[in-house]
Amino acid sequence: MASLLQPLTSFSLPPSPPIPPSSSSSSSSSSTITAATAATSAFPINLRSFERRRLRTTSKSYSWTSGLPKRSLVLRSTLDEVSVLDPPPPPEDSKAELLSCLKLKLLSAVSGLNRGLAASEDDQQKADAAAKELEGAGGPVDLSVDLNKLQGRWKLIYSSAFSSRTLGGSRPGPPTGRLLPIILGLVFQRIDIVSKDFDNIVELQLGAPWPLPPVELTATLAHKFELIGTSSIRIKFEKTTVKASGNLSQLPPLEVPRIPDALRPPSSNTRSGEFEVTYLDADTRITRGDRGELRVFVIA
Repeated sequence: MASLLQPLTSFSLPPSPPIPPSSSSSSSSSSTITAATAATSAFPINLRSFERRRLRTTSKSYSWTSGLPKRSLVLRSTLDEVSVLDPPPPPEDSKAELLSCLKLKLLSAVSGLNRGLAASEDDQQKADAAAKELEGAGGPVDLSVDLNKLQGRWKLIYSSAFSSRTLGGSRPGPPTGRLLPIILGLVFQRIDIVSKDFDNIVELQLGAPWPLPPVELTATLAHKFELIGTSSIRIKFEKTTVKASGNLSQLPPLEVPRIPDALRPPSSNTRSGEFEVTYLDADTRITRGDRGELRVFVIA
């Protein structure tokens, strides 16, 4: 029995051969070591990078965990700060766009009114309201600074005074109309800021018996002007010159004699007048006369 148990008691398993490391675990270990080494060597560089970003942000306090910086506030880049804290100013051309829209509105209100001769009371109210909007948006006019903007030849496109159906507007003047002997053509103002000349130029058609064609005339009412304050102008009449055009353009101009002062009514003062420039830019001008006339001009 002892001989049978002897082999069992002396029997022992051979030692297991060592298991060679697998290729995957080897590569994983080596990559882990390499990453750890790279992180350790790059840590100062990353720290400096964090410091540079901290200087460009509004967050200044940090808490440190495991040797790595941890921000306690949310960082914002410089571009984020500009868009959130400092919104960009409105575009510089926003006022110009508003004035352009209001000018278009005024031109639409006075179009088709034959410079005011065909304007009804409702048309006059719409034109006046559109002009007031543009005047309010443009602000006060200072001719002591912007006198050069008056220079040039201006075309009249609307006058509230023409609703009286006379060439004189709110002042006495000859009648005009399709069935009347005088037809009003284009009206201009020619202003020279150097010589102080202020000329009203009116194109007229005078009816003639059939079969003669109508006589075309151009009347120039010459004035001198002076500034009153910052936005008002006083004009003083000098003379009227009439020049034939069309078939009679070869005729010399005719200077109309002025009515002597002794023959004028006491209340008549056609030699001078005043008006206020309520809006002025490079191509549009609005004036308000001393008798309440609204006039709109565009540069010719």
